[in-house]
Amino acid sequence: MPHPRHGLDAAFQTPLRLSLMAALGREELDFGALRDALETSDSQLSKAIGALEHSGYVTVRKGHLGSRPRTWITATLRGRKALERHLAALAEIGRGYSGS
Repeated sequence: MPHPRHGLDAAFQTPLRLSLMAALGREELDFGALRDALETSDSQLSKAIGALEHSGYVTVRKGHLGSRPRTWITATLRGRKALERHLAALAEIGRGYSGS
């Protein structure tokens, strides 16, 4: 039986990307709200979103709220499933995987 670390997803290798996916859940969130919730900079959040978008784990929608430009981010079904697998692998590792 393979070690559960093989179930970890490289897209979630940074704490910010993992936190971003967890924060999204099934909601569409505004860039600013995500930035504030995750206590990060615009630049770092943009990079994390870009990496997750490249993996197909989030979608980005741009528009306007009144006259102000806005960006909304949503986790895709693929991204939510990948996060579930990643968290399951972490839980298995945390239980002290015995290999038997």
